[in-house]
Amino acid sequence: MSSSDNTTALAENKVLILYILDQISDGIIEGGLYKIISSINDVNYFYFKEVLTDLLASKLVGIFTKDEEESVLRITSEGISALSLTIDVLPGILKLKADNVFKKEFSSISDKTSIISEFIPKNENDYTIKCKIIEKNETIFEVRTFAGSRDRAKKIVDNWNKNASKIYPKILDILLEDTSAD
Repeated sequence: MSSSDNTTALAENKVLILYILDQISDGIIEGGLYKIISSINDVNYFYFKEVLTDLLASKLVGIFTKDEEESVLRITSEGISALSLTIDVLPGILKLKADNVFKKEFSSISDKTSIISEFIPKNENDYTIKCKIIEKNETIFEVRTFAGSRDRAKKIVDNWNKNASKIYPKILDILLEDTSAD
């Protein structure tokens, strides 16, 4: 691939990301955007990340905190201006594919319920565990706890990943329980 081909591909991918973000008013998590972009233009994650970092550095895309901690990507006003000036860089066939894939992928991403968990070491005997349920790009449940060993932290994360659909309703039932008689 020649240098001018690389420059053209880079420009097309930047405009493609801006084009997709312009259609998502609430923003989207990075993994969701990557899923859409890679379905349209078959880019690998590292190249996607490089293009996205470039857009962030030039302030055409911003990272916004949706909830207390959930960050989403959104096109900025500078990005909207840049998109209006560069939309012609996007080949018609790629734009048509983007429109078709976007409708399919975005609805599957936004309809999907995601079970997410992670554990973060504070030191060798102290771990913070985060367990979440995300529905339609919105965190609907999140719990944090601590574990005194890596094994316990891993067991909690594994249990959440396998059984969140059973654990979540039980926690809600406990939270809704009327304890005023006690």
